[in-house]
Amino acid sequence: MIRTLLWLLGGVLLGGVIHIVTILGLPLLAEETTWTRVEALAARNQMQVLPRVMPGEPNPLRLDPELSYGICQLDLTEGPAFLSGVLPDAFWSVAVFDAAGVVTYSTTNRDGIGQTVELGIFNAAQTRLLAQQQIDIAEGLLVVEARSDDLFVLVRLSPPHDAMRVRFEAELARITCGPRSR
Repeated sequence: MIRTLLWLLGGVLLGGVIHIVTILGLPLLAEETTWTRVEALAARNQMQVLPRVMPGEPNPLRLDPELSYGICQLDLTEGPAFLSGVLPDAFWSVAVFDAAGVVTYSTTNRDGIGQTVELGIFNAAQTRLLAQQQIDIAEGLLVVEARSDDLFVLVRLSPPHDAMRVRFEAELARITCGPRSR
């Protein structure tokens, strides 16, 4: 009786381990990831306004159809990256993601920074140079330290009315993103 219970317990534990390893390992084998989808948008060092998601149409990035989106892909090996611009006077959010799609930093207009977004994104080495005052930055720049060099920034705007969407997306397109030109 005890031997049977031990075999059952061992089988359940082994099945659990196999299940967990499979579930955690399968995403590593995927050919299409968040990063490959972002790369396909051709948003390297520039803000790319994403087309509106229509109900019933494919939505591979799982975007909310009520929001307007802008995306910018960054590579910090080229130097620190900067996001700069003025956003509309309505709800907005800015999120910095790593290549795995994990949020590195996020802020909204409700954090008290107003409509102007001035964000500097640095890797660890660049942050050390910044601390040693070897990199000049503008006063009031919000400094974000990223763990990886491959990142993308997603800006979300919430137009209060559908008629305002075009104006909001035009303002979104004017945001600069990428390494600062010297």
